[in-house]
Amino acid sequence: MAVELHPALEPFAFLLGRWVGEGQGRYPTIDGFTYGEEARYQHSGKPVIEYAQRTWSLDSGAALHGESGFLRPAGSGLVELVLAHGFGIAEVSEGSIRGQRLELHSRSLVSTPTAKAVERLARAIEVHGSELEYRIDMAAVGQPLQRHLEARLRRQS
Repeated sequence: MAVELHPALEPFAFLLGRWVGEGQGRYPTIDGFTYGEEARYQHSGKPVIEYAQRTWSLDSGAALHGESGFLRPAGSGLVELVLAHGFGIAEVSEGSIRGQRLELHSRSLVSTPTAKAVERLARAIEVHGSELEYRIDMAAVGQPLQRHLEARLRRQS
């Protein structure tokens, strides 16, 4: 049974669905890499989008990263993102939605005692037809804010 989309989520409807594709990562402290990714954006009728993402190595198929959480409309083109990352970081970000583009920056990052130090995150997510592109910039382990990840995913039916 289909659940009716909450009116507050109408500006976010372009994100809904399952997306699969590939990306690449880099950072001064690691070797560059490529990865496969699946991301899901769904709703339950409440004014929040549930988000879950997982990535894997294109070389070996081994799991790399996972994150899950919620996108929350905050009124007047504003959005909040609440995420838990599998590597030990909880992220609260905020930003804006304009057309089919989200721009977010971290407001608060909390890490477990064993997680690497991440100081800032910035995300841009944009949809063009059946393609979702994103980039993630990161400041971590003493490095300044810079590009870390970028990917291109396609909507799955």
